[in-house]
Amino acid sequence: MLSRERRNQLAGLAFLAPNVLGFLTFTIVPLGFSLVLAFSNWDLKLHNMFKAEPIHFAWATNFLQLFHEAEFYQYLGNTLYLMMGIPLGIAGSLGAALLLSRDLGGGSRRAQGILLAGAVLGISLVALVLTGLRASALTLLLSGLAGLLLMGGVLGGPTVYRTAFFIPNFTSGVAVFILWKKLYNPSNGPVNNALAEPLGALGRTVNRLPDGAVQAGLWLALVGLCLLAAWGVARLLAMARDGALGTAAALLPAAMLLFPALLAPRWAPSPAAGWTAVGLTVGLVGLQLVRAWRRGRDFAARPRQGFGDAFMLAFVLMVAELVLVGLGTACFHLPAWAADGLEPPAWLSVYAWAKPAIMIMGLWGAIGSNNMLLYIAGLSNIPCELYEAADIDGASRFQRFWHVTWPQLAPVTFFIFIMSVIGGLQGGFEMARTMTNGGPAGSTTTLSYFIYNEGFSTGRLGYASGIAWVLFAMVFVVTLFNWRFGSRYVND
Repeated sequence: MLSRERRNQLAGLAFLAPNVLGFLTFTIVPLGFSLVLAFSNWDLKLHNMFKAEPIHFAWATNFLQLFHEAEFYQYLGNTLYLMMGIPLGIAGSLGAALLLSRDLGGGSRRAQGILLAGAVLGISLVALVLTGLRASALTLLLSGLAGLLLMGGVLGGPTVYRTAFFIPNFTSGVAVFILWKKLYNPSNGPVNNALAEPLGALGRTVNRLPDGAVQAGLWLALVGLCLLAAWGVARLLAMARDGALGTAAALLPAAMLLFPALLAPRWAPSPAAGWTAVGLTVGLVGLQLVRAWRRGRDFAARPRQGFGDAFMLAFVLMVAELVLVGLGTACFHLPAWAADGLEPPAWLSVYAWAKPAIMIMGLWGAIGSNNMLLYIAGLSNIPCELYEAADIDGASRFQRFWHVTWPQLAPVTFFIFIMSVIGGLQGGFEMARTMTNGGPAGSTTTLSYFIYNEGFSTGRLGYASGIAWVLFAMVFVVTLFNWRFGSRYVND
């Protein structure tokens, strides 16, 4: 028996040996070697077959130099800027999963015929409009492909849409980046061809309006911002009154709600408008606090209870507030922009538009990625009894989503968020290398591209290894933070 068990163990080790040896050879050994390099001064320009200068142990010189270099903070800012599209990508994946989990093309043959006729009519109208706008052939081709996809979904059901949404995930990255570079072409790209006429019409309309009419949009955006912040605080107070939110758990969500409004004097183009927003927000929030203090609490809650729901509510409202910030600022400057004529941007060739262009491309790919499949799998595992109980209680469609669907998807969302943050910190190299070479003026250079430049362009392998280990430390800290505080509230 012992010899048979030993033979089985040896056979199992033999089957595992290729995987273990590959992991040691291509992962563990290079990882340890890079850690040694991070504390050395290895530079290919100084240490090569033509120069006999020895490699020295540099202690923490590479790390000290990194934290004193302005480029590191610029590229770190670029990385974090591009990561701001992660919440939008997650929300888009969830929305696509919710739509694709339904039978979009089902029903009787008559219903399918009506849907098909409507699709053909819509495609024809879009083609006529694009032809009237003198769109390029590539724009018409892409519109026709989108129309065929719409018709295929009507005939084939959600499986066609799921396949189409998932296509960017297994398409070659370089090919997709080259395609988007063509789409962003400022002279004849489909994106600018589609935007040229609407922007021109908007500019002519703004020029006809009286002075101050468009800039009043800044004040409307500020009022909406203040009302959103006050409503969010009121919801947090209502959750605390019902015993669903603790005091400690409400601090961060409340700060997130008030953050855009309280910083209005810094971002608002008009100082008077900014301080007015601060005063209005403080007054509305103070009124809510006084009303909550007079009414008191109906039920007690643990200090950290309900953080998950409060955080998600505050996050969604904060994103809406930031959107209002952008719209209000754009309304204030729109008359000056329209005076010279509104034109589509040059996208990848302009410092201010290069990162947003890459974010839009990343959002397009993230909506139909593995995240969508994970959400579809999560939706299929939600018990039907929960929806039946919600229907019996008279829950609306939004209440069904907020109180049934979203809590049941919390583990999936937690996993997606962690993996997206890790991928965001490590990503950005391929698209920047293919589309912009890190430019213009380093606006699209991320930390991963910074490591590539230092290691393979300048030859400073020790310094590049130091950057890589700093990036690893950042990923490790973020992951620990997520597991320490995020997993606790997954099932809130």
